[in-house]
Amino acid sequence: MIRVTDDIVLADWELSESFTRSSGPGGQNVNKVATAVELRFEAARSPALTEAVKRRLRRIAGRKWTSEGAIVIRVEDTRSQARNREIAEERLAEMVRAALVAPKRRVAT
Repeated sequence: MIRVTDDIVLADWELSESFTRSSGPGGQNVNKVATAVELRFEAARSPALTEAVKRRLRRIAGRKWTSEGAIVIRVEDTRSQARNREIAEERLAEMVRAALVAPKRRVAT
């Protein structure tokens, strides 16, 4: 469960995580421990978001949005699996918060 705002909470059934081995530096740790996190959020099916928010979220997500309507965020920034999970959840929450802000309508002057 990820709390985005006081009113919006992303339920556990909307989220799935998978763990893989990270690439890059890390010594022997890279070869033994699955620290990279791939967080998948079923955005198109989420009852917590309105259709307008989903449209803005799709534009914000860009290539992270899949053809099934899910957002996939992959994080392998640190050597800690728990920290990578926290980073992925925070990135998702920031993305949803950005989509909640409706753009101001431009008035031609």
